[in-house]
Amino acid sequence: MKYDDQDRAIALAGIYQAATLVQQIARRGMADTQAMGASIHSIFQIDAESVADVYGGLSGIGKGLRAAYHQLLGEVKRDNELTSYLLSLIQLERKLTRRTDRLDRIHAGIQETRAKLTHFPEIHSNILASLADIYAQNISTLQPRIMVSGEPVYLQNPDNVNKIRSLLFAGIRSAMLWRQTGGRRRQLLLTRKTYIKQTNLLLNRL
Repeated sequence: MKYDDQDRAIALAGIYQAATLVQQIARRGMADTQAMGASIHSIFQIDAESVADVYGGLSGIGKGLRAAYHQLLGEVKRDNELTSYLLSLIQLERKLTRRTDRLDRIHAGIQETRAKLTHFPEIHSNILASLADIYAQNISTLQPRIMVSGEPVYLQNPDNVNKIRSLLFAGIRSAMLWRQTGGRRRQLLLTRKTYIKQTNLLLNRL
């Protein structure tokens, strides 16, 4: 499949969306349910017809598109914590691609978890617990480890821990999709205006 600037912008927005949701749960103990559902949905998508379909359609990635647009545009003060999550997810994905043993285990874990979807919705606590375990066993041990900042009362809640790990997993999925569509870290500086233009065009379609 041939990808274009818009596809890369959607995939990048997927990373931003996952990072934003992680931040919200860590700080407030809650996050946008629809956006979270779309991010978790992306983990199970392997043969989607388009990049947008990975998130269940363009509306599923709206939160990420808004975050990407405002962060890249810089009209308001950039959120350095959000940028740190984004860059760490991109870096972790690159390291993960070199570990075929872990990729095989992740694939098997996703397939096992997918089988549970006949009984539970994608953001059910049982599904999130399974995804969190896959992340903890295969990704969180890689360096650099992502240190999530927030309120201890929320970070110590087991359900929130599972949500955060599942969303970081979704962020890795989007980072992989971004790379597959031609995304590269240096583009975030060299072609930032292109990403701003494309995210703005996509937001106008929502």
